[in-house]
Amino acid sequence: MKRTTLSLIAVATALAAVTGLASLTAPDGPAAPQAKAPTRLPVERAGMVCPAPSTSEVAETLYTSYTPPGTGAAPSAPSGGRTEQPTARLLPAASTTTSGTGKKPKAPKAPATVTAPGKPVTAEADGPAVPALAGSATGTLAPGWTVQQTTVVPAGGARGLLGLSCGAPDTDFWFPAASTAKERQDYVHLTNPDDAAAVADIELYGPEGPLKSQFTDGIPIPARSTVPVLLSTLTGEAAQQAVTVHVTTRSGRIGAAIGAADDKLGSDWIAPAADPASRAVLPGIPADATSVRLVAFAPGNEDADVKVQLVTATGTIVPAGAGSLHLKSGMTASVDLPDLTRGEGGSLLLTPSDPKKPTPFVAALRVVRGKGENTEIAFVPAAAAVSGRATVADNRAKATTLSLTAPDAAAQVKVTASAGSGAGTPVSRTLTVKEGTTTTLTDLVPEGLKGSYAITVEPVSGGKVYAARTLALPQDGTPMFTIQTFVDDRGTVEVPTAHQNLGVLD
Repeated sequence: MKRTTLSLIAVATALAAVTGLASLTAPDGPAAPQAKAPTRLPVERAGMVCPAPSTSEVAETLYTSYTPPGTGAAPSAPSGGRTEQPTARLLPAASTTTSGTGKKPKAPKAPATVTAPGKPVTAEADGPAVPALAGSATGTLAPGWTVQQTTVVPAGGARGLLGLSCGAPDTDFWFPAASTAKERQDYVHLTNPDDAAAVADIELYGPEGPLKSQFTDGIPIPARSTVPVLLSTLTGEAAQQAVTVHVTTRSGRIGAAIGAADDKLGSDWIAPAADPASRAVLPGIPADATSVRLVAFAPGNEDADVKVQLVTATGTIVPAGAGSLHLKSGMTASVDLPDLTRGEGGSLLLTPSDPKKPTPFVAALRVVRGKGENTEIAFVPAAAAVSGRATVADNRAKATTLSLTAPDAAAQVKVTASAGSGAGTPVSRTLTVKEGTTTTLTDLVPEGLKGSYAITVEPVSGGKVYAARTLALPQDGTPMFTIQTFVDDRGTVEVPTAHQNLGVLD
């Protein structure tokens, strides 16, 4: 038996003896009060991981760090009595580069350090040697802390606008819509922000089931380092257009994201999809999308039959010729949805064809804008509903479209555009999203804006709301864009109410 276990038993025995004696000697009195329901309090610490942005010599990356106001925790007071000042900053996660350039990595030109809630802070970092970053926020800056990584690659095989909301370290990630095709270069970036080594496994699933792979079990990720892995090198099987990637850790926590580059279509990040569930919402499909591909995967032992619907501004419709999708257990399924939007943006809703047979699955979209040589891609993973509050940073004037979807019931939502990173006054708007519709906003911009700003979504009442942001920055005739779904910021946590009850031993 471990020493820690013995110590815990000893403490428990001593406590039992003390409370037992107290219960025997305490005078009769009123019964102990009933325990109160748990309360929600602001988190006091939050962590974040951003992968290395690019290996391109011409890459230009902007980091935007932001904490929304309103739910700040009090500064913590350590045992020494001094109150620690709140912080929110990003630092290199690795001391050496893994890009193969041999150049010394450099942090952003200025640290993306938030000093107060309510105002974004930006930092630039250019070139191929920028390392992965890890950060933490404490005190009043922790609840809702958000970091956006936006990279422009104007030329080359990885050209495009790559956007990613940096994620909290975790142990389980699903990535539908990856690929091992010859025209694709998909790297899964595994970043360990902690001081202890982590070990990760990667599983690949193609249209016929698991892909025979090598070097995917027990991948070591040293402390405070990042490991990019090219998916096509993990298997000797034929190239696959659509692959589902499952990343798990045996020990430790990591950040994970897939950088996908298509020789013809462009490039972007694939963010993790929502956990397997029997229904999925994929919000924010642009109105001018020229191609949309749905990729889905059922990880359990049962097949899934899924009903496919498009939630538009006027209602929910079934796409022509693609109203259903059959998912064989353990096999990646994909379907092209031609002329899906017909000039009207929306969100894809996937539900069980038979409500009595719900089967969990994961899903994502590959979205293309433009035609011919002037194309660009983005990816939309299935999103979870915003339950409390969610924020996406780095929005630009005349370049941002916010998409809000209420597939089940009408919902009232408060949307706030923060102050600008340079200047600007916050603006809020409360609106109602009708049942079974998608509402888009393009005009919510801070007054007197200079720089970029953050958008925060907070449900007020009604049904579940799903949200996504499209950032469009055209360049030289190419409609460069990226889409980020809103992920609940978990700015508060349930804290059970405890009280002394010496009557438990009576």
